Amino acid sequence: MTRLVLFIFVLFNTFLLLSTFAYSANTQGKHVMLRTLDKVTAITEDYRVAVGDELRYGSLLISVKNCQKTPPEEIPETYAFIQIDDLKLGSQREDGKQERVFSGWMLSSSPAISALDHSVYDVWVLACN
Repeated sequence: MTRLVLFIFVLFNTFLLLSTFAYSANTQGKHVMLRTLDKVTAITEDYRVAVGDELRYGSLLISVKNCQKTPPEEIPETYAFIQIDDLKLGSQREDGKQERVFSGWMLSSSPAISALDHSVYDVWVLACN
Protein backbone atom coordinates (compact mmCIF):
# COMPACT_ATOMS: atom_id res chain seq x y z
CA MET A 1 0.00 0.00 0.00
CA THR A 2 2.82 2.42 0.83
CA ARG A 3 4.39 1.74 -2.57
CA LEU A 4 1.15 2.70 -4.28
CA VAL A 5 0.87 5.93 -2.26
CA LEU A 6 4.51 6.75 -2.98
CA PHE A 7 4.03 6.02 -6.69
CA ILE A 8 0.95 8.28 -6.86
CA PHE A 9 2.78 11.01 -4.95
CA VAL A 10 5.79 10.89 -7.31
CA LEU A 11 3.53 10.75 -10.37
CA PHE A 12 1.49 13.74 -9.16
CA ASN A 13 4.60 15.83 -8.38
CA THR A 14 6.13 14.95 -11.76
CA PHE A 15 2.93 16.09 -13.45
CA LEU A 16 3.04 19.38 -11.53
CA LEU A 17 6.68 20.02 -12.41
CA LEU A 18 6.24 19.26 -16.11
CA SER A 19 2.99 21.16 -16.56
CA THR A 20 3.13 24.70 -17.89
CA PHE A 21 2.61 27.43 -15.39
CA ALA A 22 0.05 30.15 -15.90
CA TYR A 23 1.74 33.09 -17.58
CA SER A 24 0.29 36.47 -18.37
CA ALA A 25 1.87 38.85 -20.82
CA ASN A 26 2.51 42.48 -20.02
CA THR A 27 -0.35 44.87 -20.71
CA GLN A 28 0.22 47.54 -23.35
CA GLY A 29 -0.73 51.02 -22.22
CA LYS A 30 -2.00 53.96 -24.22
CA HIS A 31 -0.73 56.76 -21.96
CA VAL A 32 2.33 57.31 -19.77
CA MET A 33 2.30 59.44 -16.63
CA LEU A 34 5.59 61.33 -16.41
CA ARG A 35 6.91 63.50 -13.61
CA THR A 36 9.37 66.25 -14.44
CA LEU A 37 11.60 68.27 -12.16
CA ASP A 38 13.20 71.59 -12.98
CA LYS A 39 16.29 71.59 -10.74
CA VAL A 40 16.72 75.37 -11.01
CA THR A 41 13.24 76.32 -9.78
CA ALA A 42 12.56 73.07 -7.85
CA ILE A 43 9.14 72.75 -9.52
CA THR A 44 7.72 69.32 -10.31
CA GLU A 45 4.93 68.73 -12.78
CA ASP A 46 3.02 65.63 -13.87
CA TYR A 47 2.13 65.03 -17.52
CA ARG A 48 0.00 62.45 -19.29
CA VAL A 49 1.53 61.64 -22.69
CA ALA A 50 -0.02 59.28 -25.23
CA VAL A 51 2.18 56.58 -26.72
CA GLY A 52 3.52 57.92 -30.00
CA ASP A 53 3.24 61.57 -28.93
CA GLU A 54 5.85 64.08 -27.84
CA LEU A 55 6.05 66.44 -24.88
CA ARG A 56 8.01 69.69 -24.95
CA TYR A 57 9.33 70.50 -21.47
CA GLY A 58 11.80 73.37 -21.25
CA SER A 59 14.56 72.59 -23.72
CA LEU A 60 13.66 68.88 -23.75
CA LEU A 61 11.62 67.06 -26.35
CA ILE A 62 10.29 63.84 -24.78
CA SER A 63 9.02 61.13 -27.16
CA VAL A 64 7.08 58.19 -25.72
CA LYS A 65 7.46 55.09 -27.91
CA ASN A 66 6.04 52.24 -25.80
CA CYS A 67 4.42 51.61 -22.44
CA GLN A 68 3.87 48.31 -20.64
CA LYS A 69 2.84 47.19 -17.18
CA THR A 70 2.89 43.81 -15.54
CA PRO A 71 -0.34 41.90 -14.93
CA PRO A 72 -2.02 42.23 -11.51
CA GLU A 73 -0.89 38.79 -10.31
CA GLU A 74 2.79 39.70 -10.65
CA ILE A 75 4.95 42.23 -8.84
CA PRO A 76 3.75 45.68 -9.98
CA GLU A 77 6.06 47.33 -12.50
CA THR A 78 5.71 49.88 -15.27
CA TYR A 79 8.08 50.11 -18.23
CA ALA A 80 8.18 52.93 -20.76
CA PHE A 81 10.48 53.31 -23.76
CA ILE A 82 11.33 56.99 -23.97
CA GLN A 83 13.62 59.08 -26.16
CA ILE A 84 14.63 62.53 -24.92
CA ASP A 85 16.29 65.17 -27.09
CA ASP A 86 17.81 68.40 -25.82
CA LEU A 87 17.20 71.47 -27.99
CA LYS A 88 20.00 73.62 -26.62
CA LEU A 89 19.88 77.29 -27.49
CA GLY A 90 23.20 79.06 -27.89
CA SER A 91 25.17 75.86 -27.61
CA GLN A 92 28.30 74.98 -29.53
CA ARG A 93 26.23 73.09 -32.08
CA GLU A 94 25.74 75.51 -34.91
CA ASP A 95 23.74 73.13 -37.09
CA GLY A 96 20.64 73.74 -34.95
CA LYS A 97 19.97 70.02 -34.51
CA GLN A 98 18.86 68.44 -31.31
CA GLU A 99 21.07 66.24 -29.18
CA ARG A 100 19.78 62.87 -27.95
CA VAL A 101 20.40 62.76 -24.21
CA PHE A 102 18.40 59.63 -23.36
CA SER A 103 17.00 56.65 -25.25
CA GLY A 104 15.84 53.57 -23.38
CA TRP A 105 13.43 51.91 -21.00
CA MET A 106 12.54 53.68 -17.76
CA LEU A 107 11.16 51.71 -14.82
CA SER A 108 8.69 53.24 -12.41
CA SER A 109 9.89 51.28 -9.37
CA SER A 110 13.59 52.05 -9.89
CA PRO A 111 14.08 55.30 -11.78
CA ALA A 112 17.79 55.42 -10.92
CA ILE A 113 18.54 52.23 -12.88
CA SER A 114 17.91 53.93 -16.20
CA ALA A 115 17.78 57.66 -15.61
CA LEU A 116 18.13 60.86 -17.57
CA ASP A 117 21.45 62.53 -16.83
CA HIS A 118 20.76 66.24 -17.38
CA SER A 119 22.06 69.27 -15.50
CA VAL A 120 18.72 71.12 -15.36
CA TYR A 121 15.89 68.56 -15.71
CA ASP A 122 14.88 65.20 -14.32
CA VAL A 123 12.20 63.02 -15.91
CA TRP A 124 10.79 59.75 -14.57
CA VAL A 125 7.88 57.39 -15.20
CA LEU A 126 5.01 57.15 -12.72
CA ALA A 127 2.43 54.92 -14.40
CA CYS A 128 1.15 53.41 -17.62
CA ASN A 129 -2.59 53.60 -18.32
